[in-house]
Amino acid sequence: MRGLLSLLAYWALSAGATVCVVDDRQREVCLEQPAQRIIALSPGITEQTYAAGAGGKLVAAVSFSDYPEAAQSLPRIGGYDRFDQEAIVAMRPDLLIGWSEGNPAEQLAQLESLGLTIYYSEPFEFADIASTIRRIGSLAGTDTQANATADRFISGIEELQQRYASAPPVRVFQQIWKNPLMTVNDEHLISKATRLCGGVNIFADLSQLSPRIDLEAVLAADPEVIVAGGMGEENRDWLEDWKRFDGLTAVRRDNLFFVPPSTLQRPTPRLLEGARLLCQHLDTARDRR
Repeated sequence: MRGLLSLLAYWALSAGATVCVVDDRQREVCLEQPAQRIIALSPGITEQTYAAGAGGKLVAAVSFSDYPEAAQSLPRIGGYDRFDQEAIVAMRPDLLIGWSEGNPAEQLAQLESLGLTIYYSEPFEFADIASTIRRIGSLAGTDTQANATADRFISGIEELQQRYASAPPVRVFQQIWKNPLMTVNDEHLISKATRLCGGVNIFADLSQLSPRIDLEAVLAADPEVIVAGGMGEENRDWLEDWKRFDGLTAVRRDNLFFVPPSTLQRPTPRLLEGARLLCQHLDTARDRR
């Protein structure tokens, strides 16, 4: 049901305003005219806004909004987990795009109480990423570019689905943090990208979206592949730590693979780039059997 709602939610609604969409909290968000002054409240949302063709309308973003390159010069209004409300109000935005599960709820509520318009984003499926881009495009008046970007993304995902539909399964440990050691469950987009490539998340059944785990749990599960990001786009140090566990199948077969974190950990069109690289890594693991 969630996926169907997400696919339909970008449709413009007639409600006496120039444009209305339904956000990921199933709230109707209306603007009297396309947004001209947008603030993005997560690095992923900054990237989504550029992907929708509306990057030129961004007046500020949060820390670590580093893609595309143009985003690096945007004024900062704090981090995604604590932002400067006075600075936000002073910039007179006509649209805030918030991260439903990542931004402080009390700060978002205070900004709404001041009359600011907030669109809440929380993609859980590949289709949600596409529909988010379409909806941002609708709110910003950049529908043509947004729809083209969304179409390319969905087409690429469908291509991978077809290519790996019958691929032999590969048991995978996805490491998203080092200290504490963290992974993802099956509801996370990273796990869905893993499954797209024929991978099997060894911690799929855990209840939390991004749970902490014990080292012993990884050793006991003995994954065939370990995939990790790092503290930066080129930092592979997390994988080096695993080499001391030479009893692990992933270590014994040299199946320790790096994927730049922003291509898998942000719900943006670049998830397709990360998924393609991940699929290549799992193909390598199959060849090493």
